[in-house]
Amino acid sequence: MSKSPRAITLRPGRIDDVEVIYAALLRLSTHIGAHQEIKSTAEDLRRYGFGQNPAFSTLIAEVDGEFAGLCLHFPIFSTWMGRPGVYIQDLYVEDRFRGRRIGEKLLRRVAKECRAAGGVYLRLSVDTDNETAKAFYERLGIGWSSYEQVQKIVGEAFFAFADAPEEER
Repeated sequence: MSKSPRAITLRPGRIDDVEVIYAALLRLSTHIGAHQEIKSTAEDLRRYGFGQNPAFSTLIAEVDGEFAGLCLHFPIFSTWMGRPGVYIQDLYVEDRFRGRRIGEKLLRRVAKECRAAGGVYLRLSVDTDNETAKAFYERLGIGWSSYEQVQKIVGEAFFAFADAPEEER
């Protein structure tokens, strides 16, 4: 007798999911070899993701009620297109649930919600060494942008930049 397939459900993340979300982000950072880069805490996620003005949303995947993965995302806007979109900050699927299209289901649901709100695009960044992720996104039609490069400034350099006096020219 064959075992019936386990049900995959998707639901918005809740404040009581913060510890699970944070643990998943730690596993993701370890998976890509960047665990030393994590500076956030569960309290940061609680404060900025579930407060009065959330900076991000999460979509949680569960298999028979067990955490299977997540997609952390937030709205963005393209001045060139004149339309909103969605930025995928983190996509994670537990190892034991990979191969069940959970990552794809998470991305498609977020894209569907974005489209329902008038959005026309999805954007994300991929770690340069993560060939598996690159192939996964390409398979879904989420291609590499040959005309853009991500630039960033963080930490003390950011604080110095933000706090520098504005000079008149």
